[in-house]
Amino acid sequence: MRCGWPRGLGWRNDYLCAARDMIDYHAFARQWEAGWNSHDLDRILSHYHADILFHSRKAQALTGKGVIKGREALRAYWTAALEAQPQLAFRIQDVFAGYNMTVISYLNHRDVLAAETFYFDADGIVTQAAACHRLEAS
Repeated sequence: MRCGWPRGLGWRNDYLCAARDMIDYHAFARQWEAGWNSHDLDRILSHYHADILFHSRKAQALTGKGVIKGREALRAYWTAALEAQPQLAFRIQDVFAGYNMTVISYLNHRDVLAAETFYFDADGIVTQAAACHRLEAS
């Protein structure tokens, strides 16, 4: 891996680091947050593999599917989600590191706590992700 993003996906991702082939998860989280807060889908999707698998109960509620397969299907889902929530914004609360994976906890614009898990391939591209949102107390 090398720092920067040579693939021409429309947004430069600086979270890849040549030192020990590691991913700077804090830098990834900052770029992920900034992308979402910009509502620029090309910027958001630049982190994801063409064959991404994205798991989400919110996706299931909006699309009828709990797993979105492929970047273009993810684009369609997130286009609808952003249109439904034009005020959407995220504030990172914490970043957790694993082996070729990270979990980001954040608050959304309604102060609902959520977490997303990201799995990276050897090139630092997200191949699988899962979103979880705090349940209402029962």
